[in-house]
Amino acid sequence: MSRVIVYSTGICPICEKTKALLKKWQIAFDEKRVDLDQAALREFSQVTQGARTVPQITIDGNWIGSFSELTEMHMDDKLDHLMQNT
Repeated sequence: MSRVIVYSTGICPICEKTKALLKKWQIAFDEKRVDLDQAALREFSQVTQGARTVPQITIDGNWIGSFSELTEMHMDDKLDHLMQNT
């Protein structure tokens, strides 16, 4: 299991952008489609404290937020440890 989980749907362009950036940054991730998997939807709701938009991202089980928060972490060099340890 990857340290990064992206909760997404099949019709979300920002989800695709998020996954593309993670791949570009060589950060391994697991995708959980909340539109196809009821268990993933329940997990998504619990982990994100009821977030209603996708994508939502967790790192090491901690909810960090969405695409904006991910890119801010990258700009602040807070993702470097993930690139080294994945």
